[in-house]
Amino acid sequence: MTPTLTIELAERFARIALGHATREYPNKLDHVLTGPSDVRSPRELHPIFFGSFDWHSCVHAHWLLARLYRRFPQLEVAGQIRALLDAQFTAAKVAGELAYLEPAAARGFERPYGWAWLLMLAGELHRHDSTEGRVWAARLAPLAAAFVRRFEAFLPLATYPIRAGVHSNTAFALLLARDYAAATGHAAFAELCAVTARRWYGADRVSPAWEPSQDEFLSPTLIEAALMSEVLAAGEFAAWFAGFLPEAAQGLPATLFTPAAVSDRTDGKIAHLDGLNLSRAWCWRRIGAALAPDDPLRGTLGPAIGRHLASALEHVAGDYMGEHWLSSFALLALDPVSA
Repeated sequence: MTPTLTIELAERFARIALGHATREYPNKLDHVLTGPSDVRSPRELHPIFFGSFDWHSCVHAHWLLARLYRRFPQLEVAGQIRALLDAQFTAAKVAGELAYLEPAAARGFERPYGWAWLLMLAGELHRHDSTEGRVWAARLAPLAAAFVRRFEAFLPLATYPIRAGVHSNTAFALLLARDYAAATGHAAFAELCAVTARRWYGADRVSPAWEPSQDEFLSPTLIEAALMSEVLAAGEFAAWFAGFLPEAAQGLPATLFTPAAVSDRTDGKIAHLDGLNLSRAWCWRRIGAALAPDDPLRGTLGPAIGRHLASALEHVAGDYMGEHWLSSFALLALDPVSA
């Protein structure tokens, strides 16, 4: 049986995120020092996103909480989530996050992974019908707009994609950015992302699928295919995918259907592989949804998704090196983004 998102899992994930979203230390900063005055604490630098070990993980911890608050209003911790988001999403704190982006030294801050997750959070808030959700969305909107502008400036300059299975991966960034565009109705931004995806990946054929690498948490092969399933029409995607992974229906390359082994979950980089297994399940679900009902690959995907989820779900908490981020990827894998 393929696991699904239950109220029990939602409660567990929410409690995990509440435990680290405002935990300031340990902390790994993405921060350029241009002088002594730049030596400041995470909370001073980032009035909203100072927890969860690093800025981007804190952003997607807030995304997880906002999403579960909307999807499961009956959560026992719903009041705690509402109180946290009320306290964090204020005009003054958003202004502080915007101020951090102003210096030239911050031009590459969190590009593109953190940019994409911030937009994913903003897109989730736009889906809220509650009074508080609309307030949160409005308050975060200036920060989202700042990252849209960064994407708009960067994508035309990015001659090449980045295919590494870590934070720099550009297919993952475009996929999350398009989710924001869909939620907010930003058609021009969605088209920019689609045009860029076609330019970067449209001619790719017969992926070597050289994965996993030792510290990947994204599948370079499957995240690219998931993105192309979004930007290409159904028939066009079917032709592209047949050329990209021509033996997928036969379960090949086998590495894409087999969970990665995680040897030490106290090592932050090795623990990335639990995230790889979760993100592969997410990608296969998105790819499968774009395939024709009679596509022979469909019979292979269910077991592969189940194996990947089963290998990682029990490890979303335990050691902080995984705990500060893995539940967000578990939520992606278990709950359709458009839900």
